[in-house]
Amino acid sequence: MKPKNLTIEMGPLSFTAQSIFFKKRKHLETALFFSKKKRKKKEPASPNWKFQTSRPFGCSPTQPPAAPLDPLSALAMQPGGGGGAIRVLNVAEKPSVAKAVAQILSRGSMQSRAGRSQYNRVFEFNYAIHGQVCRMLVTSVTGHLMELEFEDRFRRWHSCDPADLFHTPVRKSVPQDKQAIKQTLEEEARRCQWLVLWLDCDREGENIAYEVIEVCTGANSHLNIWRARFSALIDREIHESVQRLGRSNKLFADAVDARQEIDLRIGASFTRFQTMLLKDAFVIDVTGDGRNLVLSYGPCQFPTLGFIVERFWEIQAHEPEEFWTINCTHTSDEGTASFGWIRGHLFDYPCAVVLYEMCVEEPMATVQNVRNQEKLKYPPYPLSTLELQKRASRYFRMSSEHTMKVAEELYQAGFISYPRTETDNFSPNTDLHAIVREQVEHPVWGAYAHRLLTPEERLWRNPSNGGHDDKAHPPIHPTKFSRGESNWSPDHNKLYELVVRHFLACCSQPAVGAETTVEIDIAGEQFTASGRVVLAKNYLDVYRFDSWGGTLLPTYNIGQQAGIGTDATMHDHIKKLLDRCYATKDENTRFSPTNLGEALVMGYDEMGYELWKPYLRSMMEADMKSVSIGTKSKSEVLESCLQQMKACFLDARVNKAKLLDAMGTFFARSSRPINETQNPVEAVRPCAACHESEMVLKQRQCRNVVWLPGFISEASVTNQVCPICTPGPVYKIQFKFRRRDIPPNFDVDHLGCVGGCDDILKELMEISRFGSRSQAATPARGRQTPNGARQGPPRQDLHTNIRPVGQLNNENPSVMHSQGFRSTHTQNPSNASGQVLCTSCGEPCILRIANTDANRGRKFYKCQDPGCGFFKWEDELENAMPGGRRGRGSSRQAPASASAGRRGGAQARGRRGRGRNADGGMFVSATGDTVSGCCFTCGDPSHFANACPNRR
Repeated sequence: MKPKNLTIEMGPLSFTAQSIFFKKRKHLETALFFSKKKRKKKEPASPNWKFQTSRPFGCSPTQPPAAPLDPLSALAMQPGGGGGAIRVLNVAEKPSVAKAVAQILSRGSMQSRAGRSQYNRVFEFNYAIHGQVCRMLVTSVTGHLMELEFEDRFRRWHSCDPADLFHTPVRKSVPQDKQAIKQTLEEEARRCQWLVLWLDCDREGENIAYEVIEVCTGANSHLNIWRARFSALIDREIHESVQRLGRSNKLFADAVDARQEIDLRIGASFTRFQTMLLKDAFVIDVTGDGRNLVLSYGPCQFPTLGFIVERFWEIQAHEPEEFWTINCTHTSDEGTASFGWIRGHLFDYPCAVVLYEMCVEEPMATVQNVRNQEKLKYPPYPLSTLELQKRASRYFRMSSEHTMKVAEELYQAGFISYPRTETDNFSPNTDLHAIVREQVEHPVWGAYAHRLLTPEERLWRNPSNGGHDDKAHPPIHPTKFSRGESNWSPDHNKLYELVVRHFLACCSQPAVGAETTVEIDIAGEQFTASGRVVLAKNYLDVYRFDSWGGTLLPTYNIGQQAGIGTDATMHDHIKKLLDRCYATKDENTRFSPTNLGEALVMGYDEMGYELWKPYLRSMMEADMKSVSIGTKSKSEVLESCLQQMKACFLDARVNKAKLLDAMGTFFARSSRPINETQNPVEAVRPCAACHESEMVLKQRQCRNVVWLPGFISEASVTNQVCPICTPGPVYKIQFKFRRRDIPPNFDVDHLGCVGGCDDILKELMEISRFGSRSQAATPARGRQTPNGARQGPPRQDLHTNIRPVGQLNNENPSVMHSQGFRSTHTQNPSNASGQVLCTSCGEPCILRIANTDANRGRKFYKCQDPGCGFFKWEDELENAMPGGRRGRGSSRQAPASASAGRRGGAQARGRRGRGRNADGGMFVSATGDTVSGCCFTCGDPSHFANACPNRR
């Protein structure tokens, strides 16, 4: 075979590539031999450029964004480009689009096989791109391949403060239900040289394209990546797009990434805040299952609710007021003319009556002015998505959601262009006459289409420019002729007719009319009448949805007089809002807010925020556009927007009382305690007691705790996971100890694990239990050091708690059951008669039986007051000693002084005061709250049992 020579010029160097084809192991391969030409001038090489013979020419994530080679050049340089078929993986956005593209390119002669996903098949056929035979493999995704979500440790509602969601880590990954699609793409990509993306050509489609690129290049980093751009699933568009392939637009994808992250963070934070604050505080039974109610917030959804509520408020605020007007008519042989009062109407009844009587007394009318002028009624702009939804609602009473569903089906069947577009002007390169020519055979509007193409009719007019262009798709227009398909519903026929008639109308001349205005005078009062005659209907002949009627006036001349009869007359963003029960829609498609929707808007309005207004979303969309055109970076937009919204969120939480007041206007208060997370919590490990909740770092006590050393000054959860402790993951904690409180052989900084494997931490725990610096029996009120300096008591209760998520009783820390850390016990709340009393209010508790999976059948006591959080298991009370502490098999009773101290007797309280030591110092927790209680062993409130000098 004769070798082919190809010269490639790149920067200051030129190469001659000679491709020699040979067979080896039954496969056609290509060897490239490069010979360097004479260097013309030494110039510095572009950074990061690497000329590799092993990588096909074209786009790859690791190559710089240089001017791309066109598909023809890439084909010539592609291994096998002279004789072997290139394997091309084509990926569409939907299975129906993939099938349509494959049918058009293969002209029906294709093979079909199943992919890993039963809904996303793979079609195979041969096709020539610029004369090069390619083996085309066409498959699809189903919309977005990846989802943006928080890391697992922040996905549970009580895992963190909602305010933390503005900066917690997020990840974009393929969800479980789309793993089969991912596997198909990876398997096919490994055997292909090219990747052609047939995604929608808007910003959203560009983002999906980069999701597909990430998956495919992960399996084959040498893919040559191309972008097919089309607006209709018709032969002409598809064949043209595959012959003029381009590159993907990363800026468009970045804009969508920024929008997704902003929506996720704002929506999740406000939704959690609203739901946890309001769901348990009020009786809200709008869904039939109030316990599963979610009060969602969305940056688009809430302004849409704001439109409905604001209009509702305007209607409610309107107070009907009587007014009076004077109308007069004139009848002649040519007809009757009705004249309107130039004042319009008056609210002053006596004044209106006086003027009316003046006109009755002097009924002679004099024509003061007659104006004749030509008027034009222009056809509509080309059809955009928003205009399609508005007109379908106005003409056919179709909802926006249903309109887009029908339009999508018409597009996928190839009858109309892509229905999601903001563009309302046609490109000069669009062959509008060809589109009109396809409609000439239609039995209803075919005659008008023929007139439109006839020059003698002078009916043609290029469509007006609406001023919007999303640079992705043209306006919605018909792409294939149809008299009406057998499988179409009435709505399919209506929407197709609207698209065709709208397109024909916007290519037509405006309607022409002659308008006459007559002004008359009666007793000093001015009246006017207008009439219109349509001289040429033009576009109105085909656009039956518009009317431009008028009243034909009799002929009047200036100065003409006539008697007039008088009369006085008195005139007395949506599917989600419906799903969330924020709004309702009646049979006339009129929306009204529900009490829930109105209360939410009212609450935020009282705070002074206009979160329910469209301004915020409008600014966000402007920022997204700036990202897509490169004037702003993705990180810049994320930082500014999230910083603004986080400040707004924090202020809203401070002013939550106004939201509660607004809800109280419409809903009754609930007796359930509010389960609201207001303090930040960080997950450390799964709870080994219930295996359901997370144990988190939090500055409040709870029923299940791990006591940490009292000499910790700082503690923060890290992302490092302990490889030993189970059940996991158990996240390590970065501790910082106070140097004066730990032995000198220990470091101040320590990365530790609370799962039980950390010997250093356990040794420090023992030191903390028996006194500072390993002194097992240290006097509680201080000791004398050899130099006479006073050593303060070890503060074992300056601790940071690790507790399960959720609001639990702070007065009842339970026994810690696991690896090596000390346990705490609650005081027995029983009285002498055997009743269990609430430790908060002193009232007798009621006995209930648990019905949870972990404790089914187990009995517990709870306070009768629903607002009280007291809770105690019955078996824990039975195991507890009446007046003291049981531990290590001991059953000894505490002395009387201990009993008096525990009960807060007069002697103990009078001597020191509750929670104070001998020096007047107060024991406080890490939150700054006073720690109440006393030593379980001796009853002294100046120390706790772990530092008691009488401890055995």
